[in-house]
Amino acid sequence: MPYRNPVIPGFYPDPSICRVGTDYYLTTSTFSWFPGCPIFHSRDLVHWKQIGHILERESQLKLREPDTPIWDGIHAPTLRYHNGRFYCITTNRIQGGNFIVSAERPEGPWSDPIWTDPKGWDPSLLFDEDGKVYCQWTVSRDGSHGIHQYEIDPDTGEKKSDVRNIFTGTTSGGTEGPHLYHIGDYYYLLVAEGGTHWGHQVVFARSRSPWGPFEACPHGPALTHRDFRFHQQIQATGHADLIQAHDGSWWLVCLGHRTFGWCVYASHHLGRETFLAPVDWTEDGWPRVHDGEQLQLAMETPTLPLQPEPQAEPRTHFNGSQLPLEWNFLRNPAAASWRLTDQVLELKGLPETLREPGCAMVGRRQQHAYVTATTSIEFAPASDNEEAGLAVFMDERHHSALSLVSSEGKRFVRFQRTIGVLSVEVGRVEIPEGPIDLIIEATPRWYAFGFCIDHQVRWVGAAETKYHSTEIAWGWTGIYFCLFATGNGLPAATPARFRWFDYRPATDQTFTTDMNTAEASLPDKQFLLPQPQDQ
Repeated sequence: MPYRNPVIPGFYPDPSICRVGTDYYLTTSTFSWFPGCPIFHSRDLVHWKQIGHILERESQLKLREPDTPIWDGIHAPTLRYHNGRFYCITTNRIQGGNFIVSAERPEGPWSDPIWTDPKGWDPSLLFDEDGKVYCQWTVSRDGSHGIHQYEIDPDTGEKKSDVRNIFTGTTSGGTEGPHLYHIGDYYYLLVAEGGTHWGHQVVFARSRSPWGPFEACPHGPALTHRDFRFHQQIQATGHADLIQAHDGSWWLVCLGHRTFGWCVYASHHLGRETFLAPVDWTEDGWPRVHDGEQLQLAMETPTLPLQPEPQAEPRTHFNGSQLPLEWNFLRNPAAASWRLTDQVLELKGLPETLREPGCAMVGRRQQHAYVTATTSIEFAPASDNEEAGLAVFMDERHHSALSLVSSEGKRFVRFQRTIGVLSVEVGRVEIPEGPIDLIIEATPRWYAFGFCIDHQVRWVGAAETKYHSTEIAWGWTGIYFCLFATGNGLPAATPARFRWFDYRPATDQTFTTDMNTAEASLPDKQFLLPQPQDQ
């Protein structure tokens, strides 16, 4: 039965999975986005629905340090279930350590953190059959790089044994992301190697003792796309977790990214996503992923009976008491910068702009290469410093924004692009008072920015996706469509009111406008959208 990869598209890296009966739960890294560690539920490993966040309070997740990059924060959580309780262990690099939270229900509430003693990153837990619990994590200091381990009490964080370096990796280097499993007569250690980009891979080692010595699999990496850059859209497969399904079959969830472009010019901007692969076992007792083949976007393999989740509505109405689960803030939000009121999302601009940490901003991931994002905004700037709108956001140095501004008593739609230290206003169009819809249409290689008044669409400009990609921006995150407001150096007096937000994937490439020929009316000139030539 076929299924599509990635099973959770968009910026959802470092997946970790556990099973309770016939129910499956999964979480991922979130770095500096808040709330942290979304938790998903599935009955078939293919269709996933978000049911909450593990780290939803500032007492669990402090991300307010202003000088830390967007890729700091939460790295590589591990999700496990034992004796009626869920456990998540992860790293907050901003606070510089590993911690454990737990809950009776996956939806929460989850406990406040229990900090563990050793420093490092990518921690994991094994609840062994004899009642002992082992904690593994990655260390790289003082010449002791490798996977370290000690016995732990997961409810108190108490260290119950000495720390040992149990595996230093293979010649591929960059050993990290450990998970330990007790399967039959062996302890299997799964690690990521080769770096987190094009050379990423999944490696297994095993031992008859949880303390080693561990023998690396003689068949080489269990999964990698590192030698297929010119032939595969899926790249950087690695950082995986192994699971046995309730029917006895074995599966692997891992991260990977989808590239867009040609050969060495390929780039990715959606972030590292969650992929699924079947696993079988060799005659000599080693896990083998997808018969030793590379993963595909369309997978033809036996699966559990598919149980699709209801499709989410494309339109988000901000009429509840809480933001929908797919919406996030960058770092901990200032309480005065936002509220849900009168069935709208209200953002009140702070002095910080999109180019600075602390901007009043909330967003949701871009999960599809072909998609249209539209929002309805009511905003009448009281002074020329006030601004609010819709942005394509990778980080503070790589984003493009469509916003409402004022000058000399007139209101304008402004299109501005930021690439590194360069921030340029590309276009400005005068508009009348009243509500307006802001529109972003995306293809794999282009974004088009426009607005709609009285059912008439005008296009202001375009931006290449590659300048919002990891290859340009670096880091480990992905694109968000963000609603924002700023006072550009001063507190804003006027709030921006967003009534709804549409997210509509368009795999058939049917958009409001023809991306190949659309024109945008700008003062004194015409701007022709470039030819995207999508693959």
